[in-house]
Amino acid sequence: MTALPADDWFPRPLPPGVRIGERCWLYSAFAFLHAPPTSGCTVEIGDDTGIYHGTFFELGDRARVRIGRFCTLVGGILRAEAGIHIGDYVFVAHEVTISDCDGLIPARRSAASGLLPPASCEPRPVRIGDDVWIGMRAVVLAGVTIGDGAVVGAGAVVAEDVPARAVVAGNPARVVKVLDRPDPGGRR
Repeated sequence: MTALPADDWFPRPLPPGVRIGERCWLYSAFAFLHAPPTSGCTVEIGDDTGIYHGTFFELGDRARVRIGRFCTLVGGILRAEAGIHIGDYVFVAHEVTISDCDGLIPARRSAASGLLPPASCEPRPVRIGDDVWIGMRAVVLAGVTIGDGAVVGAGAVVAEDVPARAVVAGNPARVVKVLDRPDPGGRR
């Protein structure tokens, strides 16, 4: 397991259900400010993945989050009550929101704990395949599956499943192109 940076300024350990793979980078325990410190939630981060500044995990008591190997998350919000699964080789650009719960998120936190109150919605898991790129400020809503090799354009609002190798854009996101060439990395 890769440790937090030695100079982590946030004076709280990681929640007990967080597992970080080898050679990973997690900018600070502050990423888990909105995660219950004593709950059944689990977060698994695969080897060689970077979780960079501004990324937050907003987790319910039973949330299950899995992030694959060789991924990059930059300043996004992962809001999970049930589950978010992100495959291998996924890039999540600046300020992307991925949520398995479309209900309103309360505006107030508990002053004592700093945690968000439970969501008032029925969570539906989100699944993101391998080799996916999600552009800046995109929003991935509850119940969505994004297929392998897909590209989500900047600012897109993804409310429906995205086929493998599709490029989607807009609000609501629509397929604008299908990639027909094989992956240049030769992984498939």
